[in-house]
Amino acid sequence: MDEVFVIGHRNPDTDSICSAIGYAELKRRTGMPEAVAARCGDTNDRIDFVLQTFGVPAPRFVADVSPRVSDVMQRDVISVTPEATAAEALNLMDGRNIRILPVLDHQRRCCGLLSLFKLSKFLFPLIDRLAGSRRVLSSLKNLADTLQGELVLSFEANQEEELIMLIGAMSVETFTARLKTFPQRKTIIIVGDRENIQEAAIEENVRVIIVTGGLKVEPHIRDKAARKGVSIISSPHDTATTSTFCRAAVAVRNMLNEEFVSFQEHTSLVSARERATASGHQIFPVLDPENRVAGILSKTDFLKPAGRRLILVDHNELSQAVPGADQVEIIEIIDHHRIAVLATPQPILFHNEPVGSTSTIVAGDFFKYGAYLSPSIAGLLLAGIVSDTLNLASPTATPRDAEILKKLEEISGANATRFAEKFFTSDSILIQKSAPQAITSDCKEYIDEGVKFSLAQIEENGFEQFWKHKDELTDALENYRRRAAYLFSGLLVTDVTTQNSLLLIVGDEKFIRRINYLCLEPGIYELHGVVSRKKQLLPYIIHRLRQPGTGAS
Repeated sequence: MDEVFVIGHRNPDTDSICSAIGYAELKRRTGMPEAVAARCGDTNDRIDFVLQTFGVPAPRFVADVSPRVSDVMQRDVISVTPEATAAEALNLMDGRNIRILPVLDHQRRCCGLLSLFKLSKFLFPLIDRLAGSRRVLSSLKNLADTLQGELVLSFEANQEEELIMLIGAMSVETFTARLKTFPQRKTIIIVGDRENIQEAAIEENVRVIIVTGGLKVEPHIRDKAARKGVSIISSPHDTATTSTFCRAAVAVRNMLNEEFVSFQEHTSLVSARERATASGHQIFPVLDPENRVAGILSKTDFLKPAGRRLILVDHNELSQAVPGADQVEIIEIIDHHRIAVLATPQPILFHNEPVGSTSTIVAGDFFKYGAYLSPSIAGLLLAGIVSDTLNLASPTATPRDAEILKKLEEISGANATRFAEKFFTSDSILIQKSAPQAITSDCKEYIDEGVKFSLAQIEENGFEQFWKHKDELTDALENYRRRAAYLFSGLLVTDVTTQNSLLLIVGDEKFIRRINYLCLEPGIYELHGVVSRKKQLLPYIIHRLRQPGTGAS
């Protein structure tokens, strides 16, 4: 079944994780069983605390949703072994209406490809190569099996050898004279019930006599053949059909194309398409990590839609979305942030509300649709609201958040205030993580009027740990900014007890000089009463960015 990933932004925060789990649950309860909660970043100690408190596993980790070869490949691989005959391969191709077969050994490793074109050239040679039409490369066993006949008498039946066909449809004198021009021990004689021809062939010590039409082989003929070491096959077909089928008894390993292009299962579909287009092949074996064939890719498979779709929660900008989001279908967006430009090929459900938390929107949809909301999911959504609104103390909090939070308290049995106390003291990111990890634990990329920048936020009980680690944080933030080629990067450190923040910012000096908050040290500002990146810091930054005279102008 195709999957629908319900997924938050990169470097997910608590609201992103909780709303993804909650909305995936809602979709499953309202008719979308393929909905799966996912994340594209690591959880942190606070998220782990929430998940453990309410007994819910973390969403599935998905680093990249770019379509892969495995998303569109054909898993039902129709193949033959190297020992299969051309007749078997042709029957399979005709029955399945396919033109090319992979040839797989008993460990499912690809030996090559067998094409209908290659088979037809072998079985039906051109007029100037008719001498080759007598050539049969096969074992006696394969000959008998291909003819659906019987090995009446055989010597070394499994030995593959190159033989020459001769039809015994002439006088015995003419036949005997002509037979002498052939290498007797490499000759197949195809004949009906002409005993004089059969006897002459035995006297000349041919390799095998094929008696056609299902006609009886007389005991004295069999006895003579046994004494001379001549094998006999009984064919149920007429002479013309038998001679045609004989050439189809060749093992396919003698005619396969050993040059082919293969892909690993997790190869990007974009890169696979480029290689496939540049090649002259029509099908491509897909290999698992042990190089066994796991599927087949044809050029028409590249036209298939990828086997996954996305529902974005807590963001609506591709710059913040899981890598590859631009290559798959986005079917819904549930968010409470500013609306960015995100083009979709068809209309989608876009639910955006000016509330403090995406979890508020998700919980509201549970109530709207009358879907069952378990205490554990209600607890997660409560945690998402508490986290994003600082338990309703943030300026982003709305009456709608308060209304929903009260209902979630009743369903989950959790008290929001007591939970908030435990939640905000459950860890210190600046203690638990290195500086490079801390500055990206909840970091978002923004693009405004062609300028790219990033803003991260961490919440602490006091600023003691920030001042201890400010130099490491500054270096890590600058390195991160340079690697991503941002005009500037900021880190908002919020004290949840005093409802104040510090802003550490690095980058373009012209822009930084326009920040008019109280400067405590170069690149460090005190933001009294500022606790929201979304509603307070981001609008301020964009306002300053759009003023003339900055590094962006």
